[in-house]
Amino acid sequence: MERAPDGALLFRRPDGRLMPEVPPPVALPADLIETLRARHRTQGLTLHAQSLTPSWLGERLDLGWAISVLHPLARSRAAG
Repeated sequence: MERAPDGALLFRRPDGRLMPEVPPPVALPADLIETLRARHRTQGLTLHAQSLTPSWLGERLDLGWAISVLHPLARSRAAG
């Protein structure tokens, strides 16, 4: 770290290269919650207290099925 002639602080990497300046923070709307709700309404989403309630009933995980769904190579090998 060093101070430039104009008083600004400069930060350098261990190899001496100057670190880039950080961009200014993104401007956020004044009412972020209402902005998010409006976006959800536009997309046809209705979120409520039960939106994230799982439908899992406690049954055992079918690991073979889960891997075949989540991993594309497992799916192609199972088919071939």
